[in-house]
Amino acid sequence: MIKHALSVTRDGDFAQWYQTVISEADMAEDSGVRGCMVIRPWGYGIWERIQRLLDDRIKATGHENCYFPLFIPLSYFEKEAEHVDGFAKEMAVVTHHRLVQKDGRLVPDPEAKLEEPLVVRPTSETVIGAAMSRWVQSWRDLPVLINQWANVVRWEMRTRMFLRTAEFLWQEGHTAHATVEEAQEETLKMLEVYRSFAEDCLAMPVIAGEKPENERFPGAVSTFSIEAMMQDGKALQAGTSHFLGTTFSSAQDIKFQNSEGQFELAQTTSWGVSTRMIGGLIMVHGDDDGLRVPPMVAPWQIVIVPMLRDQPEDAATIDYCKSLQAELAKLSALGEPVRALLDLKAVKAQTKRWGWVKKGAPIVIEVGGRDVAGGNVSVIQRNKLYREDGKLDSRIMPRGDFVAEAAAILESIQQGLYLDARDRLESNIRRDVTDFDGLAAMFADSEKFPGWAEVNWAKPTGAELDAVVERLKALKLTFRNVPGGAVPAEGSCLFTGKPAVERILVARAY
Repeated sequence: MIKHALSVTRDGDFAQWYQTVISEADMAEDSGVRGCMVIRPWGYGIWERIQRLLDDRIKATGHENCYFPLFIPLSYFEKEAEHVDGFAKEMAVVTHHRLVQKDGRLVPDPEAKLEEPLVVRPTSETVIGAAMSRWVQSWRDLPVLINQWANVVRWEMRTRMFLRTAEFLWQEGHTAHATVEEAQEETLKMLEVYRSFAEDCLAMPVIAGEKPENERFPGAVSTFSIEAMMQDGKALQAGTSHFLGTTFSSAQDIKFQNSEGQFELAQTTSWGVSTRMIGGLIMVHGDDDGLRVPPMVAPWQIVIVPMLRDQPEDAATIDYCKSLQAELAKLSALGEPVRALLDLKAVKAQTKRWGWVKKGAPIVIEVGGRDVAGGNVSVIQRNKLYREDGKLDSRIMPRGDFVAEAAAILESIQQGLYLDARDRLESNIRRDVTDFDGLAAMFADSEKFPGWAEVNWAKPTGAELDAVVERLKALKLTFRNVPGGAVPAEGSCLFTGKPAVERILVARAY
């Protein structure tokens, strides 16, 4: 019988397990501000790894980083009605620029009311569009390819750490192009960047495809997403890429003179991922002992824990560990230098071991006096924590053998996490549901792991689509996307009975 490190299991209470992992892994904590979190060093270290790896990929496609203001004039949003309607209920607004004392309290100074309210950035299409209208005059100024790493604020009613918070961190890319074809190509190119990043770096298998009309970004002509399956069977939208057409260029007057001397509106795109990816990483890879971090995004891939006993020989153990750390730092794994930490905190070794297990460090090395005398190390792999008899799997290896194999072990952990998650995704998408009653039956028991359904779809619009969406809401279901690699649709639409034109994913979602 395995005694796991966490008090709550995934099967027992998945929602509480998620919160427990965040707490026990020192990922984040409540901030005292409603809907906002403090991201602790381990959680932020994962975000820094995501930033670095994704930023390299964004720049490799020709984009440059920049930064725009946190505050956006309300009039910018009013220029694009659909966009403002989509975000109006979530906007935080600044109306005053000074506080005064009144009856022992600080209150906004009535004399310091702003001439125009400022919206705290929920997204930046409007303010960046205004800048592009100044930058773009001729076809020679195109394309404009920019990205920014920033925080945004959306006043969510129901919040959950990393998944849905009032303030979160993200990157948002914005581009302007001369033609529809170039902008559409850009939209799909960045979707592929997100797909490959999620799978190659986060070991998170996803399905990329186009969102239906009701799930489009406000103001977009088309929206594409990558969708990941969590261990409770729900979907998580892990990234989006939008073809905006001339919606924002018309509102912000982004126009250019083409090579024939005629004026045209630019075709624009936007795309982004956020700290929500960390929430996905937890729910895809975590287990009943805490988090399991793929080595590509682990702040520390190997953690060395010396087993100290307040004895004279402790100095030799520490020296042994320091030289081991130096050896490991010279190695390369997964295309980068190995990141190894020597944990010398004044905490019991067993406490440190389980602390790093809960944080999900890919490899934990324990070194005691006997290991030093024998030239060995004790190796714990986070993805293979227990032996068949239920005991902790701590393998004793000659130090030289471990150093020689460390890179390969890290690569096998990265690949193993991905394959486990991919198998779970592929084996839990049902493609045999042909009518609405069958769909309702599939999701009838909310306590079971239902997975997703891929069904026939006639691509209804307007009122007909609204009616379908309402039927799905009654089952707490949503459309996810139309998989790019789905088999051609044959037969009738599950929802309307009309001839199907494509296949679409249906699931419960975060």
